[in-house]
Amino acid sequence: PKVQQKTKEQKLAAALAGGKSKKKKWNKGKMREKLNAKILFDEDTLTRFNTEVPKMKLITPTGLIERMKISGSLARAALRQMEEEGHITLVQGHHKQMIYTRNTGAE
Repeated sequence: PKVQQKTKEQKLAAALAGGKSKKKKWNKGKMREKLNAKILFDEDTLTRFNTEVPKMKLITPTGLIERMKISGSLARAALRQMEEEGHITLVQGHHKQMIYTRNTGAE
């Protein structure tokens, strides 16, 4: 079957209509939701910190950030203070990641 040829007017109308499609929009990518972390201890967070942390086997600033929803600098400072008080022991120290553990009676 022979396809009927379009007239010049039809071709012109099709050419003019062709440019009206929407332009592709770049997707925004996956956005990580921002965690609204506390930068200072409030009373209940401080009591939770003082009770839970000495009982944890593996204590890292990252773990505290996840658990307590506190900022990294607050977690590092609190762990340093807790170590000075003798509640926890430093296992491995590095400027990027500090690893602590609870105090056992063996030491």
